[in-house]
Amino acid sequence: MFDVIVVGGGPVGLMLASELRLHDVDVVVLEKLSEPTKQSRGQGLHARSVEVMDQRGLLDRFLAVSEKFQVGGLFGGIMKAWPDSLDTAHPYGVAIPQPLTEQLLNERALELGTEIRRGCEVVGLSQDEEGVTVELADGAQLRSRYLVGCDGGRSAVRKLLGVGFPGEPAKVETLLGQMEVAEDPATVAAVVAEVNKTQLRFGVTAPDEDGVCRIVVPADGVSEDRIAEPTFEEFKQRLREVAGTDFGAHSPRWLSRFGDATRQAERYRVGRALLAGDAAHIHPPTGGQGLNLGVQDAFNLGWKLAAAVKGWAPEGLLDSYHAERHPVGARVLENTRAQITLMGTDPGATALRELFSKLMDFEEVNSYVTGMITAVGVRYDFGEGHELLGRRMRDVRLKQGRLYELTHGGRGLLLDRTGRLSVTGWADRIDHVVDVSEELDVPAVLLRPDGHVAWAGEDQQDLLAHLPKWFGAAAH
Repeated sequence: MFDVIVVGGGPVGLMLASELRLHDVDVVVLEKLSEPTKQSRGQGLHARSVEVMDQRGLLDRFLAVSEKFQVGGLFGGIMKAWPDSLDTAHPYGVAIPQPLTEQLLNERALELGTEIRRGCEVVGLSQDEEGVTVELADGAQLRSRYLVGCDGGRSAVRKLLGVGFPGEPAKVETLLGQMEVAEDPATVAAVVAEVNKTQLRFGVTAPDEDGVCRIVVPADGVSEDRIAEPTFEEFKQRLREVAGTDFGAHSPRWLSRFGDATRQAERYRVGRALLAGDAAHIHPPTGGQGLNLGVQDAFNLGWKLAAAVKGWAPEGLLDSYHAERHPVGARVLENTRAQITLMGTDPGATALRELFSKLMDFEEVNSYVTGMITAVGVRYDFGEGHELLGRRMRDVRLKQGRLYELTHGGRGLLLDRTGRLSVTGWADRIDHVVDVSEELDVPAVLLRPDGHVAWAGEDQQDLLAHLPKWFGAAAH
């Protein structure tokens, strides 16, 4: 019997497995595909995901194979300069194809001892008070104490749990693919610039080292069979209709389609089964938030699920996953709906986009929108208290290094500038670091394993009153 079965071996499932293994949880990842996908829908990590990777000591791996980018706003096709006031020590995103992100997270999961089984399709699921049983397509059965569905927008786990997935169906559809083009890059860029004056759902990237371009073009309506890939001839025909040329496209690597449907699971938890990533929410890829949102779901859930497995989770901790992440997902659905409206081609949408672009020239607006898209503006509702409460703590410089260098193990952390506080009784779950930082203007902060501030102050009795809420009873 496993501690946790993770269904889905994409970035979300692999991130979750790694978080669980940091706490010595026995986890197996079941992936339906026999080989990793070559399709690259996600194209990078936003600032908060960059922070997450740094918090776990993975950022250098990503920076070694990717490029930084700084685009403020990135909202509805409107790009502005990066705002100066964004509260992060990592004011950039990382441009990296999704298959490479998956590869790096797969390597990390294996290093930590995760068992990954490919070619395993889940077709049945049942649970009782002791655990969850899954049935695979080959008739085999596996059992675990908990299960998490990270198996995408058409999640088998969500359907087997009977969780509602309300929302709005797709009204527009977009074709996406990678292929080579015969036209010279300068001509391609000129055509794209001209088309983008009226159609923002169109783009052609510069060819990579293999001469392959990523092309996005609006589809002609919404297909009845959303699973079926577009044909290459259909793709080229849409290029000719939208851009006046197919650029001499040839040698397609892969083709796909996506719509602007927005749906969210009614519940992220049903007993001992939970949902994360696209299994819990789908939305248009505007703003590049999908992969990031899912990875951050896993970052929020991992330590809480590990606490439940290890037996020290306080009452309600596992339920706080839904309470915290469902509103975050809902806000992403809302902002992607707004972006699709801004990217419309009718006169009203054009006028709205021009107005919104002018508003984003204000630093405060640009900072708000960038914080929303990059998720550094996320604040969980922990009730009344210090202004830092519920926010993630940005990386700060300490006398002995950087804050994020102290968080690689996925434990709680008391950063104490006073030297008078204590976490005796919770030392198996929380690191106590006495250090000072010119960037921190509060006597002490208690960080959860995901880096969000659970308490701030300097009173020992007040600290003792807050510790059990997130870290359970003191050890005897």
